Amino acid sequence: QNYARRYTVEIDKIDLDFVVRDGEEEFKEPPKDGVYCKGIFIEACKWDEDNHVLGESEPKVLFTQFPVIWMFPTEIDKIKASKSYTCPLYKTTDRRGILSTTGHSTNFVCDIRVPTDCDAGHWTRRGVAMFLALPE
Repeated sequence: QNYARRYTVEIDKIDLDFVVRDGEEEFKEPPKDGVYCKGIFIEACKWDEDNHVLGESEPKVLFTQFPVIWMFPTEIDKIKASKSYTCPLYKTTDRRGILSTTGHSTNFVCDIRVPTDCDAGHWTRRGVAMFLALPE
């Protein structure tokens, strides 16, 4: 809503876009728009920093730390079409929750578009998902 007001754009023409920030950058200042999200884990794959895409997991490694993601609002028609996997982000590894009045699970947070060089179905068949908290 703040973005829509600041840039005088209709709110139904705005969506979130995502940029994976490789490396160990220090983020001392917040971005002008959006947020930097740190502390996300990904299951059934890893982030390939060299190629800036999802990559196959190392053997016997189920979860890996995902790099910082910059989530920012932008106009839908300005989102660049690129090969990506729409990865679900959950609060916990349960991947289920109670349905809220909106019809969404209380455990589901949002979908995040992540760059890939494979077909999205490749990652769907592996059950790739992101989580904010891992089991102890």
